[in-house]
Amino acid sequence: MKQSIVVRAVDIGEGQDPGFVAGAAHLLQHLVANGAAIGWVEPPSTAEVAELLQELCLASEHGDASLLSIWIGADLAGLGYWRRYQRPTNRPNADIEKVAIDPRYQGHGLGRQLVRQLIGTAVRAGIEVLTLDFRGDNERAARLYRSLGFAEYGRLTGFVAVRARRYDKVLYAMDLRHRQDDGSRKDLIGQAVERGRGSG
Repeated sequence: MKQSIVVRAVDIGEGQDPGFVAGAAHLLQHLVANGAAIGWVEPPSTAEVAELLQELCLASEHGDASLLSIWIGADLAGLGYWRRYQRPTNRPNADIEKVAIDPRYQGHGLGRQLVRQLIGTAVRAGIEVLTLDFRGDNERAARLYRSLGFAEYGRLTGFVAVRARRYDKVLYAMDLRHRQDDGSRKDLIGQAVERGRGSG
């Protein structure tokens, strides 16, 4: 893909912008309607997405979340975020709750780039352990997360219910404590990254 790719943090102004909200809602609705396993059985309403974006943007101002968007030119190509655990004893840790890439741009490394940036913002926020989970039939996600350094720490058999079907819930984690003092990590948030055709 020989196009400019930009990953940037979503602030409260953008998170409340009607155009951005509509684009994010359309992206998530389209993915869920086509069977994407990102936490909804039915496509979320635009109001539901708007509420989620506002919650995340407010939390990010206090270091309790990180919401990133990835763009191909003027197209919103994806979203991803992590959020701190609410239980006091778990507050040093966070969970990547959603990573969503527009089907038009899947297969070009955008998911990898987005997750790498989420790991980077987690390190800078002092997150100690970053967790995530995914549906057991999502082998593409499993390969991506393993390649980035996540490791499986548990599996709940038949835990995810999608109407009459049941899927395993796979639990992955990455310990970030050894990265907290690594000043050599580059912050690519807000920078354009030129990718060669067929890379990623």
